[in-house]
Amino acid sequence: MVSEAWHEGESEGGDRIMNGIETKGQAGSCTTLALDTSTATLATAVTRDGAVLGSSQSYAERNHSVYVTSQMKELLQSSRTPAGEVDVIAVGQGPGSYTGVRIAVTAAKTLAWIWKKPLVGVSSLEAMAYGFWLRKREEADERDGREVWVVPLMDARRGQVYVARFAIREDGSWHRAEEDGIRLFKEWFGSLEQLAQAGKPPGEVWFVSENGEVAAKLLGEPVGHAAASGIYSEAAYSMDAGAIGLLAEARYRQGKASVVHDFVPNYTQLTEAEVKLNAARSESAT
Repeated sequence: MVSEAWHEGESEGGDRIMNGIETKGQAGSCTTLALDTSTATLATAVTRDGAVLGSSQSYAERNHSVYVTSQMKELLQSSRTPAGEVDVIAVGQGPGSYTGVRIAVTAAKTLAWIWKKPLVGVSSLEAMAYGFWLRKREEADERDGREVWVVPLMDARRGQVYVARFAIREDGSWHRAEEDGIRLFKEWFGSLEQLAQAGKPPGEVWFVSENGEVAAKLLGEPVGHAAASGIYSEAAYSMDAGAIGLLAEARYRQGKASVVHDFVPNYTQLTEAEVKLNAARSESAT
């Protein structure tokens, strides 16, 4: 569980940097109730003003719908947060397990509607990457001044992954470098290697998945062996909704809350062009 901000200060424009993310707009205290069910982990958390007051994780992939409400209630009690003090509802919007994503989104929309609170969606891939990096920062030695890339992975079967890429820049700020997508991993990994070798290479590239084995399984060998540069590693990370709460708070302060009725999960399916291309490749291979 992340308990403190790891990077604070001000940007050149005078906006506050909290947890590596630029915030502006909404001022004052902000208490966020966050949840995610996109993976085998049912994750809930309460955050306030850049700190995690409490988080809870349970592992019952097929029973998220049974426990999500009770787990949120227990967390509010254990963190001593009355429901009336919650300012924002935050939810992992996907991608991930089709049924799982729907469970969290439905629960979050219901709470936001009943409690009349703003709803903020966060990419489940970004939450996985960001939560891992916050934990890694607590363990890391001083950096060498180069960017670090964090690549969250969720197995989408048939050699595919849900994937995105995020960069921690030299000043410690967090940035999205590639949008969420579903990709054939071996091909995508090859393009990532080319990108890493072009221009100024990153100091580290971390592949992050729930079991820490997705990349190695699809490549047939550890990522460190598959690439010549020696900057690649793979790590296990279980979803922590604290990361969702922190990301959502920053977006809420930027005025990026969603309209509850219009909010939908992000399933991140292949585009029509990508489906046709994959079908053509399969036919040519037979």
